[in-house]
Amino acid sequence: MLYEIVQPLLEWYRINKRILPWRDQKNAYYTWVSEIMLQQTRVEAVKPYFARFISELPDIPSLAACPEEKLMKLWEGLGYYNRVRNMQKAAVTVVEEYNGQLPESFSQLLSLKGIGSYTAGAIASIAYGIPVPAVDGNVLRVFSRITESREDIMKQSVRKKTEQLLSEIMPKDCPGDFNQALMELGAVICVPNGPAKCTICPVASNCLAHLHGTSEELPVKAPKKERTVEERTVFVIQDGSRTAIQKRPSRGLLAGLYELPNVKGRLTAGEALKVIKEMQLEPLYIEELEPAKHIFSHVEWRMTAYRIRVSSLETSGNKNLIFTEKKQSEKQYAIPSAFGAYVKYMKEEKR
Repeated sequence: MLYEIVQPLLEWYRINKRILPWRDQKNAYYTWVSEIMLQQTRVEAVKPYFARFISELPDIPSLAACPEEKLMKLWEGLGYYNRVRNMQKAAVTVVEEYNGQLPESFSQLLSLKGIGSYTAGAIASIAYGIPVPAVDGNVLRVFSRITESREDIMKQSVRKKTEQLLSEIMPKDCPGDFNQALMELGAVICVPNGPAKCTICPVASNCLAHLHGTSEELPVKAPKKERTVEERTVFVIQDGSRTAIQKRPSRGLLAGLYELPNVKGRLTAGEALKVIKEMQLEPLYIEELEPAKHIFSHVEWRMTAYRIRVSSLETSGNKNLIFTEKKQSEKQYAIPSAFGAYVKYMKEEKR
């Protein structure tokens, strides 16, 4: 049955595939960048980030040599900043050991920092025509429905089993198209949210879940652990056209990025003013801003925020504070989307 999905899937893909800036380029670097960006992010959202990134860093040597602050700024908004840090570490290795070109070997790709079996499979098959599978969440979902498997797709053993089965039916002459066809099917037809579009699926007649009416029951996925909820109070501290920001620690959540000053806990306006005075700043007025939340993979921030006008930022005893104009911040400092609800208040004010 599995062999029978290959040809109709390929024919469907070649007619219906989306036009994407990294697709059909046979460029291993483009495939690598796009696949890392597409983790946890929609295709349409990735397009402008990909274009900007490639424009500024067109090849692996330029990625390897990129200053950290510029790299973080180029990645700003995509989240999961360790991914681009790992990309740069891998790029340095590629420059030093492979003459600036990603190796044409699945095992060598897999040895690079931040490249797992899925990304290595995608690069090897799409850019180099090597018949190895690329199994991501889309492919696991598609395959669990085709085979009507009720095994937990979050288990590594299930991923390995899927990779093995796909290796057996992988067309040797076009492995990249086959892998992308499975990904595309999962993205636009055998979708994660809402019912699968079985009436227009090219392999519906070979899908056991469709034949038995169990598509909406699959895939089986163990429930995630509940996120920790953390209350935080954010300060938009301004003395006119400038806003105070600070750099986060080099380790931990959002490591090395810039943020609006904040503290744990939900402070009242009076408590917030006390914190500002402890920074040796003289508050002139305080305005409570709208609450916001930001969800990370393991923790949820629930934020209270205050916009505080001070007489002068220069009096602060906190040497970690940076005083930035809005335009300067947009060009130079990568402020993560966790603070997106309050970055808009960093506009220039008339003195």
